[in-house]
Amino acid sequence: MRVVATRVTSASVTVDSTVVADIREPGLLLLVGATRSDTVKGARAMAAKLYQLRILRDEQSCATTGAPIIVVSQFTLYGRTDKGRRPSWSDAAPGAVAEPLIDEFVAELRSLGARVETGVFGAHMTVASVNDGPFTVLLEG
Repeated sequence: MRVVATRVTSASVTVDSTVVADIREPGLLLLVGATRSDTVKGARAMAAKLYQLRILRDEQSCATTGAPIIVVSQFTLYGRTDKGRRPSWSDAAPGAVAEPLIDEFVAELRSLGARVETGVFGAHMTVASVNDGPFTVLLEG
């Protein structure tokens, strides 16, 4: 699983002119991609790590502050560009594998107490964010 975690002061996700996720306070925007070898156990572990990761201001975490999180599935995180001029998506998990892993990731965050909003799996989404810092980290696991 690969996650791009961005600290934001606000963020939203829109699908077909409808806002499906919206936070208007400091929190995290997580772009989450799954690969073919990812497991439910790994998705849960990644969720726990991100919930407790001290990347908010003053070395705080979502666990300590209750900051909201938006999760957006993004298979393009596994795009390979080492050959040619067109990305290859062969490392990305197919939808039937990725969607349950993303759902498990979100479920684990919620079970830990996180306030989580999500995009729509497989939809064309418009993602807006006001980055704080900017502060962005890449996590793999």
